[in-house]
Amino acid sequence: MKIIDVKKEDFKKYISLEDNNISEIKEVVSEVIKDIKVNGDKALINYTKKFDNVDISNFRVTINEIKDSYKDVSEEFIEILKKAIYNIEKFHKNQTVNDFQYNTKNNSVIGQITTPIERVAVYIPGGKAIYPSTVLMNVIPAKIAGVKEIVIITPPDKFGKVNSNILVAADLLNINEIYKIGGAQAVAAVAYGTKTIKAVNKIVGPGNIYVAEAKRQVFGIVDIDMIAGPSEILILADEESNPKYIARDLLSQAEHDENAKPYLITNSEKIIIETLKFVEKYIDESKRKEILKICINNNLLIFKVEDVDEMFKISNYIAPEHLELLIKNPMEKLNKITNAGSIFIGEYSPEPVGDYFAGPNHTLPTSGTAKFSSPLGVYDFLKRSSYIKYSKDDFTENWKYISKFAETENLFEHANSIKERMR
Repeated sequence: MKIIDVKKEDFKKYISLEDNNISEIKEVVSEVIKDIKVNGDKALINYTKKFDNVDISNFRVTINEIKDSYKDVSEEFIEILKKAIYNIEKFHKNQTVNDFQYNTKNNSVIGQITTPIERVAVYIPGGKAIYPSTVLMNVIPAKIAGVKEIVIITPPDKFGKVNSNILVAADLLNINEIYKIGGAQAVAAVAYGTKTIKAVNKIVGPGNIYVAEAKRQVFGIVDIDMIAGPSEILILADEESNPKYIARDLLSQAEHDENAKPYLITNSEKIIIETLKFVEKYIDESKRKEILKICINNNLLIFKVEDVDEMFKISNYIAPEHLELLIKNPMEKLNKITNAGSIFIGEYSPEPVGDYFAGPNHTLPTSGTAKFSSPLGVYDFLKRSSYIKYSKDDFTENWKYISKFAETENLFEHANSIKERMR
């Protein structure tokens, strides 16, 4: 934990937007990918035993396993899932992309069509928590885009099973191609395909650093959504903010894992003192005390500033995954934000509202990438193709310009392609 007075210190030196300690991880992941490419299912079986401590030879979840999962999930939670699905679908249906076409004066036809990616894999993490919400957030926009084949990959538990909440969430969305595989080996398997697992065209969904590195290395063979780093939350607070809310919201992201990045920016010394008091109190009461202690002690950064404009200057530099505005008149300050994954406005919009229920996607850019990228959406599952039906009149009018352009680039066969039609 560090409190930085921005008036006395350069805030930028405390913010690391990249991980410089992954050379060993890159090497390990590269070897795993090579092994999967060569040995397929056999390598997948070996890595599942090595990393997940379970013997599995048939990775696909059976229809009976999906049906049986309902026995372990309460009717109350199933209803909650259905309400969340409604909200998430409602939001994402607004992201559909329209085709377009126009005619030139000489009746050439120019346009663009959109087509869905054919086959997509969704990675659902295992590890320290259970993520049925990630099923909803990744599958729903893909379905709205029209993706025909959606496959889920997720690590098995120590009994070789997939968590029932994940299976029920998938079933409510009519997804039944689910594989009990995780880690870099799972990413490699769906990228290159094995005897039993058909290769995909795109991989989406968050994972640990090995999964993120595997996605980086297979990019180009398949598309990916983003390279997800540790979870982040940045809270802007003033003297009227509620320190209990701030403390709770910082811890809501700190509990993801020890590497999560909680930030607070405020112009109030009182808020800093009160927030830290409640952070300590809530950690002592928490079921996830050990993770919280490590994360807060190592990663919590508090920036003391003079005014609101300085808050946004720092926030836009960090470009946080989650940005909470717990300041006066927050809607009036939206135009000050240039870089953020998702924005949470006011006291009753804590980050978990977005994680689970409100509708916007929770798969968000991290590690400063909100400066140039966006949350996952329907558009991530669509491809665009342009088309040209040039008329003879347009060709006759413009052929000299086109051939001259080609010759200027020293691409003479390009020019000959044009000239041949005028001979």
